[in-house]
Amino acid sequence: MIPISSVLESREQHFTEMKELLETQQFTLGGNWEYDGGSFDRSLDEEHKVWLRIPFEVIAGHIDNEEADDEATIKVGTPYVLKHLYREGNDPEASVRVVGALFDQFQSPSNPDAEVESQWIDRAKQALNEVEQLFPH
Repeated sequence: MIPISSVLESREQHFTEMKELLETQQFTLGGNWEYDGGSFDRSLDEEHKVWLRIPFEVIAGHIDNEEADDEATIKVGTPYVLKHLYREGNDPEASVRVVGALFDQFQSPSNPDAEVESQWIDRAKQALNEVEQLFPH
């Protein structure tokens, strides 16, 4: 994980406005969001191993991805770039479910904090710069 300084740090913004603006830049609400915080994530590579993440915390209200008129206010944390390396092929820890005998196809990263090469840091900074241009300073 490599932190990247940004003018967005500590910015307070209406959650829905931030989400809509970031979606125009290929960000999605990260799957790890909670009612009191989360992150906006953008893959930087085709394999979805390198990510630019913009974390946030809720400072007023709460977020609910299903509500169109969500009134939460968020505060942006320090953006960072991270790289997840996944096992190639079948996950040796995949579990077999008794009901339906389905395999768990989702595997955790073999190295969730892999070294991030400079090209990805540069790409993350470029993407973050494009995002910053969407917000008045």
